[in-house]
Amino acid sequence: MRRARPGAPPRGTADRTLTSVGAGPDCDRNPRPADTVRRDPVTTARKEPPQSKLWHITLSVSGAEAPLSEVRRGLEQLAHDHPFLLTSRYANDHAEIRYWEEARDLHDAAAVALRLWGEHRSTARLPPWAIVGLEVIDRETYHLRVAEGYGPPPASPVGVHPY
Repeated sequence: MRRARPGAPPRGTADRTLTSVGAGPDCDRNPRPADTVRRDPVTTARKEPPQSKLWHITLSVSGAEAPLSEVRRGLEQLAHDHPFLLTSRYANDHAEIRYWEEARDLHDAAAVALRLWGEHRSTARLPPWAIVGLEVIDRETYHLRVAEGYGPPPASPVGVHPY
């Protein structure tokens, strides 16, 4: 333990003073361990969230005959529950539903489309029909087809209509 007055220089340093010496150009103040000298610095890239796209969905369902009034009422309720529904065409044993879906990729859009009928079957009181067809195309392909005169026609009039 050292005993001295506060502020007094340590013993043996009365004639010496400390001076700083320049480090020079080759000095690394934060040296890396020897095994990391040649490695590139680790950077954390900021990942962008996946971009979603619009997909045009055409879902076809079919099954046992049902009264037209019930099919129409069920499709109108589906249009109310699913606001992006563009148009529905129906007969007493089949229907076609067309709408836009926003999804990250085709797989996600198709998965949502395949669940649509089943998830809304009880709430919209839809007929117990099975999905018999599904087409999922991106927005650019849809507009290209319409411009070239083939593919699904533009969804007008919007709504629920008999075949």
